[in-house]
Amino acid sequence: MSTMVEFLRKKLNMEFDEAVARVTKIVAEEGFSVMLVKAINEIFRKKLNVEYPKYTTILACGAKFAKAALDVSKNVGMLFPCSFTVHENKGEVFVSHISIMKIASVIGLVPADAMKPVIEMTGKAVHRAWDRL
Repeated sequence: MSTMVEFLRKKLNMEFDEAVARVTKIVAEEGFSVMLVKAINEIFRKKLNVEYPKYTTILACGAKFAKAALDVSKNVGMLFPCSFTVHENKGEVFVSHISIMKIASVIGLVPADAMKPVIEMTGKAVHRAWDRL
């Protein structure tokens, strides 16, 4: 199994709020429970009185994926939930995601061989969502 952690990043040709709504909808349609959608830039504005480019985190949990990972090792829970981010950079809108299941294996929270089926299962779901964005 590859130890490379996959980082996904894609430019979206839509307005920021539309992108957040689209990512949230597609993630939910692909079997993830959306736990929280939070505008990090708003937290910075309120708590630090700092204006920051738009940046929203979408926290999601795929129950069957989370259970499968925890069945391998309870340590994986330290990386939950999985997240997608939508952010603006110089007027362009991007969505990003990184595999927490692969991270768990790479940093030694779980044995790589035991985690392989979980990584494959979650990867398929994430890529189904990703291909629709």
